[in-house]
Amino acid sequence: MSDALRCSFPVLGVAAWSGTGKTTLLEQLLPLLREKDLSVAVIKHAHHQFDVDQPGKDSYKLRSAGATPMLIASRQRFALMQETPGQEEPNLAYLLTLMAPHHPDLVIVEGFKAWPIPKLVLYRDGIGDPAILCDEWVQAAALTAEPPVALRPSVARLDLNNCEEIARWVSEWADQQRRTLA
Repeated sequence: MSDALRCSFPVLGVAAWSGTGKTTLLEQLLPLLREKDLSVAVIKHAHHQFDVDQPGKDSYKLRSAGATPMLIASRQRFALMQETPGQEEPNLAYLLTLMAPHHPDLVIVEGFKAWPIPKLVLYRDGIGDPAILCDEWVQAAALTAEPPVALRPSVARLDLNNCEEIARWVSEWADQQRRTLA
């Protein structure tokens, strides 16, 4: 694990093939982790262009006119938008530095399968290549059936349909990582 990204907080990738239910699981998992008093930040990889502001709004007009970055803020929230022309893929190491000022207990990274970070892999039979379960960074595998490939002995095996079990594992894993980082 010498190539791991270095952060002052635990980072856990949630990796799976499209259609496995990563976002659905995280929607259920985040409230459970919050109940365990964990402050959890999320970085989500998008494979497509997206906008967080709307055409016609001032923030959109200013960003389109060349503001880089563009920060819009209200009493309820703020959003920082940065154009990244010419960038093939987002740089996860840089994105993680943006999380540091928020002092999260844990950062969950959805996607970024190829990055060298500890991973919780989700796998459903018949969706994607089962080789995802063999990645050296896999810490746990949440499955709906027997794994189609042999898991390393150190990989925790979880029930993908049992969100409470997954939340318990994530919480315990994050606690252990925070103790190691302290």
